[in-house]
Amino acid sequence: MRLGIFIGCFVLVAGLVQVGALPKGLGESNFVWVLLLSIVISAPLSFVLLRKQREAMSEQLVDKVDGAKAKLAANRSQEDGALQ
Repeated sequence: MRLGIFIGCFVLVAGLVQVGALPKGLGESNFVWVLLLSIVISAPLSFVLLRKQREAMSEQLVDKVDGAKAKLAANRSQEDGALQ
């Protein structure tokens, strides 16, 4: 999804540069200018537009970590019981 947002920004910025709404880069650096400007624009857009997906992924990771911690604690308690 982030790649899609970046590609959309890249196409939009490239179009605006070609039309003349945005300044062109110096000499042969036009591609680099468009690339950097696209990164700068797409980063905050991704942060805002993909918030729900980021939070859902975070919840999934928290659940997995909690499950792993519970299994580890259960294994430790079984080992402690076997050693006594």
